[in-house]
Amino acid sequence: MSVPETTDAAFATDVLAATQPVLIDFTAAWCGPCRMIAPVLAQIADEERDRLKVVSLDVDSNPETTRRYGVMSMPTLALFVDGQIVKQIVGARPRAAILRELEPYLPVRA
Repeated sequence: MSVPETTDAAFATDVLAATQPVLIDFTAAWCGPCRMIAPVLAQIADEERDRLKVVSLDVDSNPETTRRYGVMSMPTLALFVDGQIVKQIVGARPRAAILRELEPYLPVRA
């Protein structure tokens, strides 16, 4: 499973209006660490689909959203809850570390 992409045009609908927490991966094709964590994010998206939506945004193709949120380094992961950033993670991290950072903001497991 790959992580779906969002764009400047779809960001408000895909992320800001989402009813569940959204983890957005600010990424770029030329970014080595971004390619390294892509499979990790796909795994998290699959495992946590009931509690978390994961999308990616190509920073080169979508400069408006990238600028709006002050993203300067890739990868940057931003967790949005109710349309607001509640957590930012800069740089590639292992799956367990990403989940540890996100867990306090996710709904309790059913």
